[in-house]
Amino acid sequence: MAALICGSLAFDTIMTFEGRFAEQILPDQLHILNVSFLVPSLRRDFGGCAGNIAYSLKLLGGDPVPMAMLGSDGASYLERLGSLAIDTRHVGQVDDLYTAQAMIMTDRDNNQITAFHPGAMMQAHRTRIVAEPDLRLAIIAPDGRDAMLQHASQLAGAGIPFVFDPGQGLPMFNGQELGQFIEQATWITVNDYEGRMLCERTGWSLAEISRKVEGLIVTLGAEGCDVWENGERTHVPVAAPAEVVDPTGCGDAWRGALLFGLERGWPLVRCAELGNRMGALKIAQRGPQNYVLDFRPE
Repeated sequence: MAALICGSLAFDTIMTFEGRFAEQILPDQLHILNVSFLVPSLRRDFGGCAGNIAYSLKLLGGDPVPMAMLGSDGASYLERLGSLAIDTRHVGQVDDLYTAQAMIMTDRDNNQITAFHPGAMMQAHRTRIVAEPDLRLAIIAPDGRDAMLQHASQLAGAGIPFVFDPGQGLPMFNGQELGQFIEQATWITVNDYEGRMLCERTGWSLAEISRKVEGLIVTLGAEGCDVWENGERTHVPVAAPAEVVDPTGCGDAWRGALLFGLERGWPLVRCAELGNRMGALKIAQRGPQNYVLDFRPE
């Protein structure tokens, strides 16, 4: 069984600021903000939610099928996916745009400032989902606005159960649109901030949302995550990382593990436990797709 992963493929330029953002940004001077950060460490990684989730799922032994759009500079990403034996049948390419680019700066407290250029991602709605024999599960991860709306509707129409994972794309949608996503989805994943925004915009509590789907999971960073099912909350403790090196892509590693468990019919709490473990593994390594598996997932 393959998992369709709708989301972005992007190049991440990752920089490390050795100080603290809070010490450089003066609250009373925000109206004339002009700051510069010295970043001794810089690297370029393969990233984007679809790419990162696919990497995690493949590492665990799953069968990811990313659905995303690359730009004119995307040949190296296609080669990368091929080298990982990740199915690229639904990866498109446009010639007049760059691949999505994220510029991510992390300070010593793991706070991040990100600039994101969507590029070819905004054409992701060109790809259309139809029922295929091996596609039995999907996730809607952050992507172009039109793509997220259309792909959710197409998945529902094709009868393919899916995870709604709005991530940083959540502010693009109003309460009515988010309510439609919830009605179409089978599971929902958000972090604690996104969870509060989701509740505020829909007017529904976490308990109420969980009654509309098979499960809602709220990730809590260093506090683990909460699994909501039919209005009841179960807390899943964090898996402690060997060290905290780079948070970039931690949530995507978690979601790859969620898909792996869902493919196998695991209970959501067991999926979340594996997700916490994968997040801990990722956060101990630099880059969103550079970690390796050091345990057996089953």
